[in-house]
Amino acid sequence: MRELPRPRETYIHLGGDFSRRGDRVEPGVPRVLARGPVGPTRLDLARWLVARDNPLTARVTVNRIWQAYFGKGIVETENDFGLLGAKPTHPDLLDWLAVEFMEPGSGARPWSQKAIHRLIVTSATYRQSSRRKPELDEKDPDNKLLARQVRLRLEAEILRDAALAASGLLNPTIGGPSVYPPIPEGAMAVTQVKREWPTASGPDRYRRGMYTFFYRSAPHPALSLFDAPDATASCTRRIRSNSPLQALILLNDETAVEFARALARRVLREAPPADEDRIGYAFLLAMGRPPSAAEHRRLTEFLALQREEYRKDPASASLLVVKEQVFDSSPGGVVTAEESVDPKHAPELAAWTALARVLFNLDDFQTRE
Repeated sequence: MRELPRPRETYIHLGGDFSRRGDRVEPGVPRVLARGPVGPTRLDLARWLVARDNPLTARVTVNRIWQAYFGKGIVETENDFGLLGAKPTHPDLLDWLAVEFMEPGSGARPWSQKAIHRLIVTSATYRQSSRRKPELDEKDPDNKLLARQVRLRLEAEILRDAALAASGLLNPTIGGPSVYPPIPEGAMAVTQVKREWPTASGPDRYRRGMYTFFYRSAPHPALSLFDAPDATASCTRRIRSNSPLQALILLNDETAVEFARALARRVLREAPPADEDRIGYAFLLAMGRPPSAAEHRRLTEFLALQREEYRKDPASASLLVVKEQVFDSSPGGVVTAEESVDPKHAPELAAWTALARVLFNLDDFQTRE
């Protein structure tokens, strides 16, 4: 990372053509941004980016973090802090967060993203209910005053993580090379160059979504369907779309069925044997709260219907639960092997798997309240 003993000469490219040289230029920061001279090296630029008299870096960063938690930044145009961008809805708050990021009063390290995340998620503003307040519909229809929290569908990678955590399959290992969870057959056929996808079969199969290998020409279909960026252009805000394919992938994708089967096995293994207790436990694992009386009643009726169907059709039950996961007993243990399911137990496991698929497809599971 050392500078060259003799810096390379750089010129404006006329018409974008590197062979047609215009005026010679020197390294530096645009004068409209820098309040004083900034040295010519990359180290000078790095120091200027985090200088105390250059609040832009801190302001943009905390605004992006705020956007992740509230759907919109304090400055709604998170990619434009210039004259044409939106004005901050809470300018004093943005200033305070930027200063707290650079010089935290809590004793945390300067520029600690972990500290600024903790500061926001422990605030009363973040911990509000997202229930609509009719008395504010006219005064603040877009919730710019932050009188309530915002309901946001989980991002693609986090949606996978939530299902892994609820099912007990999550491999908590941090770091390491990218992994290859299952993808639909033929998903790599869209690429111009034939790509290999060596589907993982061990603990790597259950790594967090952020570790999924990413081909720019053919990203993992589940990530794409839930609006993960395609990695071919800069992305400052993910869209959140609604499409039938999202429901279909959460119902029928190989990984979705695998997660549902694992949740069913976990409930049958860990909860008391009564259906009432098992339904409550499954709902708590998936949603983080106990079910209401109406939710419990509908799930009980659904479970009874599925039991009846699979007892009449044991072949279908066996197809759904052809294998079961075997867990190790260590803290945070993950799947170590798969074994065939006893046919006489298949209808019961299939019924609970069907119930788990319903839970993973509920809006409450996919949405952060």
